[in-house]
Amino acid sequence: MSGRQLHLNVNVLHAGVYPSAWRLPQSQPDAFLDLDHFMRVARIAERGKLDAVFLADTPAINDRIDHRPFNALEPTVLLAALATATRHVGLVATASTTYNEPFNLARRFASLDLVSRGRAGWNVVTTADAAAGRNFGFAGASEHGARYARAREFTDLVHALWDSWEDDAFVGDKASGRFIDTAKVHAVEHRGAHYAVAGPLTVPRSAQGRPVTFQAGGSEDGRELAAATADAVFSLAQTIEDGTAYARDLRARAARYGRRPDALVVLPGLATVIGATEAEARRRQDELWDLVPVEYSLARLAGTLRLDPSRLELDKPLPEPLSLPPDANHTMFLGTLALARRDRLTVRQLLRALGGGVGHRIVVGTPEAIADDIEAWFRAGAADGFNLMPDVLPDGLETFVDAVVPILQRRGLFRRDYTGATLRDHLGLPRPASRFAATDAAASA
Repeated sequence: MSGRQLHLNVNVLHAGVYPSAWRLPQSQPDAFLDLDHFMRVARIAERGKLDAVFLADTPAINDRIDHRPFNALEPTVLLAALATATRHVGLVATASTTYNEPFNLARRFASLDLVSRGRAGWNVVTTADAAAGRNFGFAGASEHGARYARAREFTDLVHALWDSWEDDAFVGDKASGRFIDTAKVHAVEHRGAHYAVAGPLTVPRSAQGRPVTFQAGGSEDGRELAAATADAVFSLAQTIEDGTAYARDLRARAARYGRRPDALVVLPGLATVIGATEAEARRRQDELWDLVPVEYSLARLAGTLRLDPSRLELDKPLPEPLSLPPDANHTMFLGTLALARRDRLTVRQLLRALGGGVGHRIVVGTPEAIADDIEAWFRAGAADGFNLMPDVLPDGLETFVDAVVPILQRRGLFRRDYTGATLRDHLGLPRPASRFAATDAAASA
C-alpha cells in the first residue's frame, strides 16, 4: 500500500461503549475485571491489524456504578499482561499528570515499552475530576489553566527522562567486564516551577526510542499541549467540517513550535453499531438504548455540563445560558453543547444522540456504510484514523474486524499486515533520537 495510511485503534471500554452493553445476552457482566476478556479484545484487534488497544482511566469512581461497569483495573498493569498475549498491536494507557509524579510515570511506561518490545503509548490527561482530587488529598479539581501549565512541565520532563539513556549506553561486554557506558547515561537535573528531578531513569530506551505520546483535549490549553508535545491526538468531532478545522488548527500550532505539520496523527472518537442491514443495525441500537436507564443518562449529561440534573427537562432544549465552568472537561462540554445547538435537540434527543453518555460520534449501519463514513472523513483530512469505540465488546469489535476492515483493505486505505514491529512503525512516526546524544555529538565536534 502506498500513500497516506489509515490508522485504527480500539478504545477498550469494558463491555462496550454503550452503558447497557453488559446487559446483552452475549455479554459477560464481570468482564471489566477479567483478564481473559481483555486478552480476547486485544487478540481480535491484532487479527484486524489495528494500530493499538487503548485503556482510558480515571483514578476515581466517577460514574454510576449502580448502572454500569467501569475501567477499574490499573491500565499499565493490565497492558503488561496483554503484552504477553500479543506480538504486534500497540498498547496505550491513560495516566494523569495531576495525580502522578514524573519519575514514577516515566519508569512505568518505559518498563511497559521494554516488556512489549516497543509497543507502548502514554495518553496524557490532566483529570478534570473532583472525585480524583479527593483521592489524592485535594478538596477538588484544580483550575484548568493551572493543570495544563503543570502538564506541560510534566510531559517535557518525562520525555527528558526517557531520553536520559543514549541508545548505545548498554554494553554488556563479558570479555572486558564493561556493563554500561556511564558516559552515555545522563542526569536530567530538572528544576522547574512544579518539579525537581535529578534523573537519570533506571531503564534504557526501547526499540522505538520512547513510548508514543498521545493527548486528548480540545480546549485552548489542550491544543497547545498537544501541538507542543504529542505524537498522536484523540479528538472529539461530530462533523467532517469540525474534524477538518480541528486538524488544521492543531497542525498550524505544531508548526509554530517548529514541528512538521504532519508530525501529529489525529484520531477522532468513533462509536459504531453495525448490522448486516440498516434495519438490523437500528434494531441493535434501539435494544442498547432501551436498556439505558434515563436517570443514568441524565446524571451523565448533567455531570458533563456541570449542572444540577433537576435543570434538565427531557422534552425541552438545554437550559440557557450555559457557560464553560473553569474545572470542566472542556472537550466534552463544548462537543456536547455544539451537538445540541446545531441540531436543535431536546434533552431526550440529545441523550439518544450521545448514546446515553457516549459523547463521541455514533455511526449506525452496515459494514459498507461504516467504511464509507471512515473513508469520507479520511479523504477530507478530518481524520488520520479513528479511536474506535464498538457498541459491545468483544463482538462489536469482531464484526468491525471481520466485516469493515476487509472493505477498507480492498479500497487500499488500510494495511493487510503489519510492516513494522513498534507502535511508532504502525503510526508512521519516526524514531526520536535521545536529546543527550545530540549534546554529546556537539561537544565532541
